[in-house]
Amino acid sequence: MKLIIAIIRENQLDQVREALIAAGISRITVNHVSGHGRATSEEIYRGQKVVPNLMPNIRLEIAVNDDFVKQTCDAILHATEANKGGLIGSGKIFITPLEEVIRLRTGERGSDAI
Repeated sequence: MKLIIAIIRENQLDQVREALIAAGISRITVNHVSGHGRATSEEIYRGQKVVPNLMPNIRLEIAVNDDFVKQTCDAILHATEANKGGLIGSGKIFITPLEEVIRLRTGERGSDAI
């Protein structure tokens, strides 16, 4: 089992969600987050360096069985292909191991709970 965390631009949420549904992934968690990475531009205002603003983004969390990791990542990558060409701030995908999942309603554990 893996936990896939994707940080994407706000305007890409609908296309990514549709791509995930088309790939058979229908259970996602969506959070509105703010942050910055390389997409920082140093500005000088009245002789002082200004701290870069935090950019609004979307964080998707998707728990999947090992068989679905590739198709989930491929769906996200395909839906965000419009950013090809080196656009800084396009986002990231993180894949981490998931030790245990428990479905609260039924008490199922592991892969069955996903």
